[in-house]
Amino acid sequence: MHDNAVAPAPADPARQPKLLERMRTHLRVRHYSIRTEEAYLDWARRFILFHGKRHPQDMGAAEVEAFLSHLAVDRQVSASTQNQAKAAILYLYKQVLDIDLPWLDEVVQARRPRRLPVVLTPSEVRELLLHVDGTAGLVAQLLYGTGMRLMEAVRLRVKDVEFARREIIVREGKGNKDRVTVLPENLIAPLQAQLYKVRALHEKDLAAGVAGVYLPHALAVKYPDADKSWAWQWVFPSPVRAVDPRPDARTGEALERRHHIYPESVQRVVRAAARRAQLAKPVSPHVLRHSFATHLLQSGYDIRTVQELLGHADVSTTMIYTHVLNKGGRGVLSPLDAL
Repeated sequence: MHDNAVAPAPADPARQPKLLERMRTHLRVRHYSIRTEEAYLDWARRFILFHGKRHPQDMGAAEVEAFLSHLAVDRQVSASTQNQAKAAILYLYKQVLDIDLPWLDEVVQARRPRRLPVVLTPSEVRELLLHVDGTAGLVAQLLYGTGMRLMEAVRLRVKDVEFARREIIVREGKGNKDRVTVLPENLIAPLQAQLYKVRALHEKDLAAGVAGVYLPHALAVKYPDADKSWAWQWVFPSPVRAVDPRPDARTGEALERRHHIYPESVQRVVRAAARRAQLAKPVSPHVLRHSFATHLLQSGYDIRTVQELLGHADVSTTMIYTHVLNKGGRGVLSPLDAL
């Protein structure tokens, strides 16, 4: 080596945004959802900040365990949250830094407690839905009528509502799987009215030259005009436009688009409706999915049918809804009632 050669500089904590940007690019190339991307980047950032902005290459098992213990003991996060943090750090090391660290697999996985789902009775569902209206109210009815997850409902596109076949196609659901679920007769007219309003909004955006809807993966490049076609539009578009955090697939520019409605807006409306309906149970949009499954089983539908409608990979996941099919504690007659 020559005397005037410059030795490579050690990892500089100040360069951590570059590392996070690499992680963002890595996630996008592999078609991770925007929500997973945001969550993983947030956990990687928290991990680095927790250890005084040290570079992950300079840390090991002790630092990872210390961070996960901090989440469980000091922050008292749930097991699922702790496991999500571990998955993000695992992705950072194995995929982004290309460091195969056997010790990371040995970091203890938090055990998720088995909880019974909150289920509303049919009368409670009726009372809840009477207190929600507007777009959020229609989404709430869709959740109970189809068993869809909240994100599946707000991401629903026009082309996936089959009025003639009385079905809804759920695209890229949990686990990146497609499935078919039922379209309730009582929602046909409200959904058609919603699409009538959406079409008027879409035509207004076209006339104003607004960028088309976001298309998944490389479809924007393969079908250049598909983002402006009616079939690909959101069934529940946002009333306002916003800059898409993902650059345009063709030009790489940041575009202002009309996204779907925020799931948080539906969550707020459902919680407020539960308070007005004076329901004693903790109610969220996901409770409507639980209620859909339970009420189908109570009506006599077989568990395999319900499993397919919900999109569960394993029937054991669907089995949790059988807890309400027997009266009381597994149909046991209490000795107090025998007195």
